[in-house]
This record gives sequence, C-alpha cells and structure tokens, in this order.
Amino acid sequence: MRFGGPLPGYPQDMSDSNTHSTDGDEPMLGAAAPDSGSSTEKDPEDWVTGDEPMTGAQKSYLDTLAREAGEQLSPDLTKAEASEHIDRLQDKTGRGAS
Repeated sequence: MRFGGPLPGYPQDMSDSNTHSTDGDEPMLGAAAPDSGSSTEKDPEDWVTGDEPMTGAQKSYLDTLAREAGEQLSPDLTKAEASEHIDRLQDKTGRGAS
C-alpha cells in the first residue's frame, strides 16, 4: 500500500479556484450586514412554501413561546403564519433578536 502521494484518478494539487471562494469584496457569511437599508429577509407572504404546514421546529418553538406568553395557537398553522407568530411572540417574551 502506498501513502503520501496522490491517489490514482485524483488531481495531484488543488487548483487556485478551489482554495478561495470569494475575491475579498464579498462579506463573509455571518458578518454584520452593511448599512445599505436593504434586507435579504423575505416577507412570509412572499414565500414560495409559505402555505405549506409549519415545520416541526417551528411547531416546537411556537409551543415554547406560546406557553411563556400565556397564549394558545392553532396546531394547523402554515409556515408563513408560524413565522409571523414567532416574530410576534419573540417580541412579547423578549426572546427575539434585539
């Protein structure tokens, strides 16, 4: 068995195009957004899948938020409706982003 060299069928060296994903002008993921006033967040009413049933994660989080807020919500919400309730209840409970 041979170690230390390239395996047959694989390129010997990584090309420059595989070493950098940005040219330095793009912000990194998770970086603070520039103060351009624009947002990449879509309104839930514009979601393509907004009318589908809420996800399990949304349902679980909504259950937690609704209990903390002393509210009851329908278990049959859509993704968009769930998102709107999450935003509202985060504000109400203080769990949301500041």
